[in-house]
Amino acid sequence: MSLKITNLKKTYSQGVETLTILNQLNLQVNTSEVVAVVGASGSGKSTFLSLAAGLDSFDEGDIEINSQSIKNLNPQQMTKFRGENIGFIFQQFHLVSHLSAFENIVLPLEIMGLSFTKQDILNALKNVGLNERASHKPAELSGGECQRLALARGLITKPSLLLADEPSGSLDSETGAKVMSLFFEQVRRTKTTTILVTHDSELAKKCDRTYILKNGNFGLS
Repeated sequence: MSLKITNLKKTYSQGVETLTILNQLNLQVNTSEVVAVVGASGSGKSTFLSLAAGLDSFDEGDIEINSQSIKNLNPQQMTKFRGENIGFIFQQFHLVSHLSAFENIVLPLEIMGLSFTKQDILNALKNVGLNERASHKPAELSGGECQRLALARGLITKPSLLLADEPSGSLDSETGAKVMSLFFEQVRRTKTTTILVTHDSELAKKCDRTYILKNGNFGLS
């Protein structure tokens, strides 16, 4: 079991009111599964991802990644655990603008103190079709190339869990389709457990299961 979420509850205070965003939410994702999460705007998808990544705290319940509960980890422990276990792909790429494509992939490895070779990075670039763009900075790449680079960066640490938040959301439909085809090819090849938040029903169909987030809880599609 790669991810287990049990009776998760998350609330926010808004003036004198308390808003319940997630309520007694449960989810189990097995190793190598690719699971889609869909839902209306404001349904709590981003909150769910933030909690799964340990970027926000929850009120009740527990989250276990590779049988490790994150509930009682302090911020320093959570940062270390996140770096060692979780990969991210965002809608807005979040690449470092002054670094080359090569350096953007190196960055998470250096932060975590992991050993690597130049060939490791070149292979990662080759896997996403960017082997000839290694020296280019994000401003010199197209949107599709930036998202392919973000995919390579997200997988370079061999994460136990990959969290992808609308990774094709800022791309035109043709480019998005090409990037997502590569996305599925890569996560299947590496057998990376993945949660894909998307509004695209066609992308969701390519996943092993689809969960609909509504009224603070999940229902299977």
